[in-house]
Amino acid sequence: MGLQGHAAIVGAAQYKPEKYKTAPQMFHLEQVADLAHQALLDAGLEASDVDGLIVNGAQFHEAEVFVPAMCAEYLGIEVNFAEVVDLGGCTGVGMVWRAAAAIELGICQAVLCVIPARMAPFAPDEDPMWLMQAMKYGGHSTRFGAPEAEFDLPYGHMGQNTGYAMIAQRYAAQYGYDEAAMAKLVVDQRTNAQSNPDAIFCGQTLTVEDVLGSKMVADPLHVLEIVMPVAGGAAVLVTNRELAQKAKHRPAWVTGFGERLAFKSPSYAPDMTVTPVAAAAKTAFAMSGLTPQDMHAAQIYDCYTITVLLSLEDAGFIPKGEGMRFLRDHDLTHRGDFPVNTHGGQLSFGQSAAAGGMSQIIEAFHQIAERAGERQLGRCDNMFVTGTGGVMSEQGALILQGAAQ
Repeated sequence: MGLQGHAAIVGAAQYKPEKYKTAPQMFHLEQVADLAHQALLDAGLEASDVDGLIVNGAQFHEAEVFVPAMCAEYLGIEVNFAEVVDLGGCTGVGMVWRAAAAIELGICQAVLCVIPARMAPFAPDEDPMWLMQAMKYGGHSTRFGAPEAEFDLPYGHMGQNTGYAMIAQRYAAQYGYDEAAMAKLVVDQRTNAQSNPDAIFCGQTLTVEDVLGSKMVADPLHVLEIVMPVAGGAAVLVTNRELAQKAKHRPAWVTGFGERLAFKSPSYAPDMTVTPVAAAAKTAFAMSGLTPQDMHAAQIYDCYTITVLLSLEDAGFIPKGEGMRFLRDHDLTHRGDFPVNTHGGQLSFGQSAAAGGMSQIIEAFHQIAERAGERQLGRCDNMFVTGTGGVMSEQGALILQGAAQ
């Protein structure tokens, strides 16, 4: 059941993260075209090869509907498969498995998955601060009829910080909490970022004392345990076996996936210490025929430190409740015994909105293709990747492999 491993990531493009600017940059359509061009160049393929397109409609400034048609027209391509994926930080993972599934079904041969995430030019009558206003309450909806607007926001439950802090507090109550172990996770990922010239925090080292001494934003989460939003954008190209054999780099074959959407607000989570990735990872590993012990590295969505810890536990890498000990006892850097987020993770690479989750996928592809430079792992044939949307609301998992199935 599931994927047979006949589709692979063969090309990728990613803007270097940068601080948000209010000055206009490229339209989102222009970013799509630019990222598509770069991804095709990276793969050594042509635009005429692309007959599938997946975009993140929530990211576009130029339109709210018919976004795939608008993009395909702008790119000058006709496609057999068009999709909008809106899963927050799980969008990238959701795009890749949908692309692989469409290819294995014979619908198309090459699917472009693209998420633009730089500021776009404003209309003359538009408020340039619209993005800041939209982010005021994090992922919560303020529209009439939305449950969050009635039952969450009036009681101070707003934004991601409070939600993830609540999850961390619940974990602490059940299993205990070691702030120094969580700080070490941040430091290990910052160490990885020092070997990634594109990371926004490259050149800025960090210590456990720095993390623990940083501002407490929402107890127990310090500011350095919380991702830094940046402008950016990313794209990957997924193709069938025939095109993968023509590509310039070693492909990353998609051999397993899983996805679970459990709720919108953590107010409705049955157990905040058990996350959706538990089911998603179980499906992904079963589909691939592999286990957590077979993985050579893990690229874990890391909007907050607690996200990484719970994801590793629920995916089966660590027994439940033993995450703090594991973080203390293992080296998570690219030189260590359990490499995690070898590009620096979003905590040190930067999180470019929904495109942030694509950074983990691209790092996995680069490691498998042996293109990670100074941070290249000695062996990297099997990679585990996750995406997380909302407040641990929706999670997905991918198994990527260097060997064709």
